[in-house]
Amino acid sequence: MSQQAKKRQIIHVDMDAFYASVEQRDDPSLQGRPVVVGGNPNSRGVVSTASYEARETGIHSAMPLVEAQRRCPQAVFLPVNIQKYRKVSQQIREIFLTYTPLVEPLSLDEAFLDVTASTRLFGSAEKIALTIKERIKDELNLCASVGVASNKFLAKLASDLEKPNGFVVIDSNGIQEFLDPLPVGRIWGVGKKMLERLENLNVHTISDLRRIDQASLSRFFGSWGNQLYLLARGIDNRPVESVHEAKSIGRETTFAFDISDRQELETILLELACDIGQNLRKEKLKSKTITLKIRYNDFRTLSRSHTLSQATHLEDIIYTKARQLLSEITLQRPLRLIGISVSNLMGQGEGHLSLFEEPHRNQEKLVQAIDSILEKYGDKSITRARLLQ
Repeated sequence: MSQQAKKRQIIHVDMDAFYASVEQRDDPSLQGRPVVVGGNPNSRGVVSTASYEARETGIHSAMPLVEAQRRCPQAVFLPVNIQKYRKVSQQIREIFLTYTPLVEPLSLDEAFLDVTASTRLFGSAEKIALTIKERIKDELNLCASVGVASNKFLAKLASDLEKPNGFVVIDSNGIQEFLDPLPVGRIWGVGKKMLERLENLNVHTISDLRRIDQASLSRFFGSWGNQLYLLARGIDNRPVESVHEAKSIGRETTFAFDISDRQELETILLELACDIGQNLRKEKLKSKTITLKIRYNDFRTLSRSHTLSQATHLEDIIYTKARQLLSEITLQRPLRLIGISVSNLMGQGEGHLSLFEEPHRNQEKLVQAIDSILEKYGDKSITRARLLQ
């Protein structure tokens, strides 16, 4: 392990049943009840998040909603309110940034923090992690599981061990003692198929894995074998990366029932475009390439793209181009899914100004006003008339 990696102090924060917990917090009548976030149980959708009460019945993420209802008929099924969860996620992020600028979000509900340089100001990494956990509870009334260790692999492993409401610190002097008795399936990247292959080699614990030399692991598993060798010894030199360059932003929806009506499809496109436009502006990005994706009810999938002469973050432009791409497709069958993604991203200040950009000034002012209202009063405070249906 490098000297630099030894000195790192990494925290991994993982919110417990995030979407469901936010819904239970905002509606006290849901507290203590099984809550499933994902949509109508009669639809083709899947579970996004289940509360711990629902998980006790065997419900888990990515399970078909129909199966979730079969397992727990008394569960409360709620739609995914992504705007609400993003807002809460940002509030959590602001707590993180109080202690370090080195925050690497993995999703809305989990992140790595490198607090190596923060310990002089705020005390030990353990103290910082405990303070963050307490602030999330006190200020947002939500529960997080937290792991503290000398690298990302160990910190994430620690946060997973005692969920929900876990707090685990791995001492840098006791890493191997901590790792050896754990099931080998706890190692990052060991999925069902790899676990079967390891068990065929009589490898059940991390201690068992350490008995296999690096050359043999490379022979059995290729380049991943080298990674297994390192992780079994608690070695992970990856830094916390606070900035990720987004390559694309997309939204898609799978319908409860197949749709062939173009007007209905266009209404859905408008909703997706509005969400993407708001997200672009929030991230201070613009896009030049717009891609439409459709999936027929026989699961055949098509996509069509258009590259603009000038990058945009305006939903009206995104919607118009997506609608145009849809109009150019002869729908052979009803659709089960439609989506929009934008790529070829750049910062708002990048690129040259176009002589044709001036007509969009009023739209810019309008969306800024709408964004302010949404930020202040919530995602349902203002919407397009067409989307009210």
